[in-house]
Amino acid sequence: MALSIGIVGLPNVGKSTLFNALTKAQNAQAANYPFCTIEPNKAIVAVPDKRLKDLSAIVNPQNIQNAVVEFYDIAGLVKGASKGEGLGNQFLSHIRETSAIVHVVRCFEDDNIVHVSGSIDPVSDIEVINTELILADIQMLEKRIERLEKNAKADKKQQPLLDKAKAVLEFLNQGKPASLFPEQDDVLEELKKESGLITLKPVIFAANVDDSDIASDNAHVQAVKKYAEGHNARVVKVCAKIEEEMSGMSDDERLEFLLSMGSDGESGLEHIIREGYAILGLISYFTAGVKEVRAWTIQKGWKAPKAASVIHNDFERGFIRAEVIAFQDFIQNKGEAGAKAAGKMRLEGKEYEVADGDVMHFLFNV
Repeated sequence: MALSIGIVGLPNVGKSTLFNALTKAQNAQAANYPFCTIEPNKAIVAVPDKRLKDLSAIVNPQNIQNAVVEFYDIAGLVKGASKGEGLGNQFLSHIRETSAIVHVVRCFEDDNIVHVSGSIDPVSDIEVINTELILADIQMLEKRIERLEKNAKADKKQQPLLDKAKAVLEFLNQGKPASLFPEQDDVLEELKKESGLITLKPVIFAANVDDSDIASDNAHVQAVKKYAEGHNARVVKVCAKIEEEMSGMSDDERLEFLLSMGSDGESGLEHIIREGYAILGLISYFTAGVKEVRAWTIQKGWKAPKAASVIHNDFERGFIRAEVIAFQDFIQNKGEAGAKAAGKMRLEGKEYEVADGDVMHFLFNV
């Protein structure tokens, strides 16, 4: 499984510039006018994970494969998008396909870059986008309720889902996103899967600043953080322009540059990916052999057979057991043989809950 993130925001807030930096390729057009992005750009980006280098230094594999994130650069939304304004609600359907949303918010002043509403007000910008997403969910849910009402007459088991849909619709009509709905339960989760409610998706606000505000928060960033606190969202500060400039640097050059700018040594993009994993409850385990050292993304709490399924469905279907070495044990004992000799390799069965960083080998029979 791969983490999928949709990048949204008003026109000219830095979405496409951020996308260019994420992909380390200039394949998302960035221009100083609204709607320069007319199709959703998709890119598959490697997840930075130092543990892969540590494993590879011991195993010396032929290939190293990071876990990946799928990023979608969604064209700029404007007020009225849910009714077809701007480039219309065709782009809202692309957001429904993603696991989480990165909402890029302009937190910099620059008279040379036009703002679609004429002034810099990040909270107002956020609310414009949120309103359009809420309106899109209302339209979708109204249609879903019509179908559920018909189904519930023939199948009473559909009634709880219908009741939940009506309650969520009433909540949305109050101008509140579904993520703040007070009854977050299994019925709501089922409704989310069936209906693709956009406003139930986890949100990370990417506060886009200029280079002078990397080390400290300006008033705009502070306003975004305060807003996020009341909306179950997270905030990552980025300078999209600098991130794009760093895309051609080596790892050492990038680290030196970040430290010189007052950063903690991690780029804003790395923080976005890290927050994406955290907000969705994702972890990684590893397979390590001479042919390949690889990270595999799974949901925290998955048991060994389910975790094995991301390699191949047959691994889950014919699961026998898993050989497991904790990452630190693998490193400290210089590999599988050393860990096994030190008694650090465990045989785990179907009920084993995979931990972040486990180095695993699955035994199966189909």
